[in-house]
Amino acid sequence: MTKFLTKFRRNEEGATAIEYGLIAALVAIALITALNSLSGGLQGVFNKTATSLNTASGTTTTP
Repeated sequence: MTKFLTKFRRNEEGATAIEYGLIAALVAIALITALNSLSGGLQGVFNKTATSLNTASGTTTTP
């Protein structure tokens, strides 16, 4: 039993998997934050483009 506990304590494979999982979670949080901060600007660009296209085609309605 002591041999098993010593081997279990030295095994770091699970710790590595957890570390990779934490890194992936932090990257996902960073991406979500960045995309949320850019969404307002992107929405403005798409609305301006849609308005320009509607004006050029003679349509006055906006999406």
